[in-house]
Amino acid sequence: MANSNLSVDSVITEDGTRIHFKDWGTGPAVVFSHGWPLQGDAWEDQMIFLASHGYRVIAHDRRGHGLSSQPWGGNDMDTYADDLATLLNALDVKEATLVGHSTGGGEVARYIGRHGSARVKKAVLVGAVPPQMVKSATNPGGLPMEVFDGIRAGVLADRSQFFKDLTLPFYGYNRPGAKVSEGVRDTFWAQGMQCGIKNAYDCIKQFSEVDFTEDLKKIDVPVLVVHGSDDQIVPIDAAGKASAKIIRNAKLVIYEGAPHGLPTTHKDKLNAGLLEFLQS
Repeated sequence: MANSNLSVDSVITEDGTRIHFKDWGTGPAVVFSHGWPLQGDAWEDQMIFLASHGYRVIAHDRRGHGLSSQPWGGNDMDTYADDLATLLNALDVKEATLVGHSTGGGEVARYIGRHGSARVKKAVLVGAVPPQMVKSATNPGGLPMEVFDGIRAGVLADRSQFFKDLTLPFYGYNRPGAKVSEGVRDTFWAQGMQCGIKNAYDCIKQFSEVDFTEDLKKIDVPVLVVHGSDDQIVPIDAAGKASAKIIRNAKLVIYEGAPHGLPTTHKDKLNAGLLEFLQS
């Protein structure tokens, strides 16, 4: 290939980190950024659907996650955004729709904040962490730092069990009458365990403490904000609802009763919503 840093399924960043990706289908590009501690495969339900409907779908594994390298350093939101820029530049993606779930929503916002929208036509934030998760003087509706210290402690103490337990609130499986898929729980666990422990640990600070307010203000493309009303991981009031007020051209769509992991639990609804937004 013309770009020596690019192979069929990976790109090498400036600091030598290998970023693994999938690039399926042909047509307008849709680029997916995944949540913590998952990988690009977390988007498989959306990817196979959109690729079958005439779109080119691209999903990478964030550094330290999935099949990407597990570097000791660079596990910060600015570098995540720069890694995404490296990928889009290497693939020469134009007029892309960027779709980010949870931490990936922060990555999308920071990418546009740092690199602009020259390669971006639209964006979608799904259960995304912006504008900021942690409670602070400027974010009184956020979650207390103790919540995230608890996540850090859980990852260090027994991250295998912590990831397994996390699936219950993540997918709303702890709610009365929920139909639990042990397969989905196992898949989350398996993806989480592919993430390097140092990378997983460092990323907690990034999804919880980073303030994306200025990034959101810089977004100058249409944005679809999707959030579940019963999101127990990234509560809607301080996240989706707040972001939709800051982004100048945002449409907020609330999935009543939906959990954080709605790309899986509500995949048919999200797939239809994405297709409608892409065609609009």
